Amino acid sequence: MPQSIPPDSTLLVTGGAGFIGSALVRQLITESSYRVINLDALTYAGNLDSLGPAREDPRHHHVHGDITDAPLVRQLFETHQPVGVIHLAAESHVDRSIDGPGAFVHTNVVGTFTLLQEARRHWSARQRAGEPFRFLHVSTDEVFGSLGPGDGKFTPETPYDPRSPYSATKAASDHLVRAWGHTYGLPVVITNCSNNYGPYQFPEKLIPLMILNAVAGKPLPVYGTGENVRDWLHVDDHVRAIRLAFERGDTGATYLVGGDAERSNLTVVQAICDLVDARLGRRGSRDLITFVNDRPGHDHRYAIDAAATTSALGWAPSRTFEAGLADTVDWYLANGTWCDSVLSGRYRLERLGLGEAA
Repeated sequence: MPQSIPPDSTLLVTGGAGFIGSALVRQLITESSYRVINLDALTYAGNLDSLGPAREDPRHHHVHGDITDAPLVRQLFETHQPVGVIHLAAESHVDRSIDGPGAFVHTNVVGTFTLLQEARRHWSARQRAGEPFRFLHVSTDEVFGSLGPGDGKFTPETPYDPRSPYSATKAASDHLVRAWGHTYGLPVVITNCSNNYGPYQFPEKLIPLMILNAVAGKPLPVYGTGENVRDWLHVDDHVRAIRLAFERGDTGATYLVGGDAERSNLTVVQAICDLVDARLGRRGSRDLITFVNDRPGHDHRYAIDAAATTSALGWAPSRTFEAGLADTVDWYLANGTWCDSVLSGRYRLERLGLGEAA
């Protein structure tokens, strides 16, 4: 068992203004007594408004900075003396990685290396003082490659086989974390999750993009024939698993977190159309579905076997995909101001991932 983490400790959360990171911060502030140092560079997908009331809570402190900035990271460790790191900061969209892989190498690989080096320095001092420390790295199921139709599920023993620049850089960061654990003894834990959805997700991702386009009566672009399958996980269930892995997980362990909700892309888009039409009292959103050329190297299927995580941590998804998707549609319909604010930059719901250099 890991060393016990005092409940009023300080945590360093990287990427805490992003989609999953902000959900984690909101949950930490609402459901725990941790103090949170939130290091986020506020790139296009980072938005402090996503923190809700947690943004102004006295236990939350945002630092605008980059995980590749070693002097800044060192200063945060020295000033705030966190008992652990939950590392979510990453470039995360496959389509963007196809168009501009350099940013993914910089943030996901160089940034994780920088954070590990400074965490190791900090942990060494805490170790001498007999104080606990943990480093939890949040990753993706995409590092495992592609499954065939009905061909099993990913487990912690599945070999790595990344297929996109995004998944390759996440695989590299996973390997770095494990190496720092094995070579230097840094107390690390890794989680690999399936596709997240829920409120505050930047609308380049499938579900929010389709919701907003359907509301606006715009085309709903579906890659290929829409038969690619993903395992969908509500973000609130995911961050609950992250917290349990951080607090209870075995040092050096990997925990897979999935929603047990495999759906084809076309099925998801059709469900969104029906929900939007029902909410707006109209028909015809399915007629907006437009099949477009497939994404280069598009993996066919992802699916996670989370049985080991359930057994070890007592975690399981708390909601069905149907209920979670309905709640998500309702959230986007009720939060147009947030959607407008995040779309005020360069992104305008256009297609990404055509392989054109950024």
